[in-house]
Amino acid sequence: MSGVAINKKVPNFSLAATGEQTISLSQLKGSNVVLYFYPRDSTPGCTTEGQNFRDAHAKFKRQNTIILGVSRDSLKSHENFKSKQAFKFELLSDSEETLCNLFDVIKMKNMYGKKVRGIERSTFLLDDKGILRKEWRKVKVNGHVEEVLDAVKAQNKK
Repeated sequence: MSGVAINKKVPNFSLAATGEQTISLSQLKGSNVVLYFYPRDSTPGCTTEGQNFRDAHAKFKRQNTIILGVSRDSLKSHENFKSKQAFKFELLSDSEETLCNLFDVIKMKNMYGKKVRGIERSTFLLDDKGILRKEWRKVKVNGHVEEVLDAVKAQNKK
């Protein structure tokens, strides 16, 4: 799989998701999709980001937009995280890093002075035909969800 590019169709993918399901990009046609990649379930920044998407979920839904969170955590971890935080959207388990590699979000990071491979917090907006319209890399959590929602609204006006 080659990487993704703005204004290009994203290749179809299928990943195990919360709610005992497999989610494929092809089944989401007709809706915008926000894919947000985050490092780890139940860590402070990831929890805040997920809560912000949860709190804005109805606004995204009114904009015909599906939110999907993606990390390398297990489905069991995802189910616990989703339940504890009352997320109204599904979390995808990318333990094989298939989607992470497609979107090029695995980076070398410093963790307590050690170099480790990890997910760089990133968000991608796909339109209702599966075309990548916008990307945010090295995301800072504060204000991010509002920025994504504004981009969705702008995309829907096109």
